[in-house]
Amino acid sequence: MHSMKSFLQFPLFFLLLWSLFSSCVKQQEVIYFQNPQIKNKYGRNQTLPVEPKRQTVVNYSAEFQKDDLISISVSAIDPDVVKPFNLSLNTQAGQKNDPSNTAPTYLIDGDGMIDFPVLGKIHLAGLNRMQATEAIRERIKSYVNNPIINIRILNFKITVLGEVLRPGVYSINNERITVLEAIGLAGDLTIQGLRKNVLVVRDVDGVKKEMRIDLTSKEVFYSPAYYLCQNDLVYVEPSKHKIRNSSQPAVYGSLAVSSMALFVNLINLLKR
Repeated sequence: MHSMKSFLQFPLFFLLLWSLFSSCVKQQEVIYFQNPQIKNKYGRNQTLPVEPKRQTVVNYSAEFQKDDLISISVSAIDPDVVKPFNLSLNTQAGQKNDPSNTAPTYLIDGDGMIDFPVLGKIHLAGLNRMQATEAIRERIKSYVNNPIINIRILNFKITVLGEVLRPGVYSINNERITVLEAIGLAGDLTIQGLRKNVLVVRDVDGVKKEMRIDLTSKEVFYSPAYYLCQNDLVYVEPSKHKIRNSSQPAVYGSLAVSSMALFVNLINLLKR
């Protein structure tokens, strides 16, 4: 009877053992920023040095896009001179200005333009903040001596989805964020997140552009998707372990029930 009991327990033990080993994650799959490796003549992994000549882009600046909501304020030594350039929508409509909105806001239209007081249409799409500031200053200096222009993007946001701790939409105040910072905002990848193939989706002139990033490689610092643009989407795929494990409970449950039914029938036959 004891041998029969051990025999009955063996299938369940085998299933649990197989589940444990099949769900293991290799160290190389979860460590960030690894140096590239090759197989040496002995068949072992050999780490290669990183090329020192390659550097990240340090002067990155976000470019204005269509449908961006921006604020523009104009100041000068004489505040009365710049009042016509700081009219909010409420003021232009003859209503009392909202004191909580000190800088007028403008929506960049489908043609990449804004309608600015006194100056009229100004094309800003495709320009970064410094370029846009200079473009407006050149137009205003005919009316104001030494104008000071301050521009901000108000709706700069990115979306992080998939195998992260806190997926969601995140508003960015400083108009400059890396894919690593975005993942940090989302609480980092879960252990089941696929680090070797993170997807970044970007809208470029109305066309969706897909870029892939390997977080386990130091090449991530040189990727064109390292710095995110407004409205970028970062998606972390589940690893094969996660996909396989998500279906294992039902499979194991079915196998366990089938196995138990088979052996119960076997015991009944042996008792006869």
